[in-house]
Amino acid sequence: MSELITHHGGYRRLKSFQVARLVYDITVRFCDRYIDRHSRTHDQMVQAARSGVQNIAEGSQASAT
Repeated sequence: MSELITHHGGYRRLKSFQVARLVYDITVRFCDRYIDRHSRTHDQMVQAARSGVQNIAEGSQASAT
């Protein structure tokens, strides 16, 4: 019988996590190439992409409690 709520840590297999990670990686590369590293825009874009990845990981851990 499968568990209704699985153990946390399996979020890395989720398609949403994989896509969020891809978006983060591409955003970092884009910003490093086209936006001044010292600008606030660079920081905001990278932080927003990082938040998407982090929110999925935190949500997975919260659902396991």
